[in-house]
Amino acid sequence: MGNTYHSIWLHLIWSTKNRKPLITSGLKFHLYEKVREICHEKEYHTDFINGTDDHVHLLLSLNPKFAVSETVKNIKGLTWQWVNEEKRTEEYFEWQDGYAVISVSPSNVHKVRNYIRNQEKHHLHTSYEQETDWLKNTVHLQTISTP
Repeated sequence: MGNTYHSIWLHLIWSTKNRKPLITSGLKFHLYEKVREICHEKEYHTDFINGTDDHVHLLLSLNPKFAVSETVKNIKGLTWQWVNEEKRTEEYFEWQDGYAVISVSPSNVHKVRNYIRNQEKHHLHTSYEQETDWLKNTVHLQTISTP
């Protein structure tokens, strides 16, 4: 029987509904731990996670048996459910529809990890909208419709 080798690195980004600043300091690390727990249970390899009060960046290595859309659906859906069932926010918590996914060359994993690590500092001077515009122009993100 042959072996299958893969190195599929993805940088995922998604935001809270209407970019409300719901990811408070009291929620942030619990939410990230929940993402790691979900990824572990689903067999997605989580490398690094960080973000700000209105969005999340996640670097992961994905086995080719998993579809990206299902992976994001699982992470967002299960965290949304957890935040609301556990009443982790004062108001109803929702994720924005959609997400960004960027493939990462193995040689650039450390650069993306550092970019994610420095989100708080980065967003002192750059808004989420500016960041997504920069990503669209720099890595040529394409928009697709999702049902």
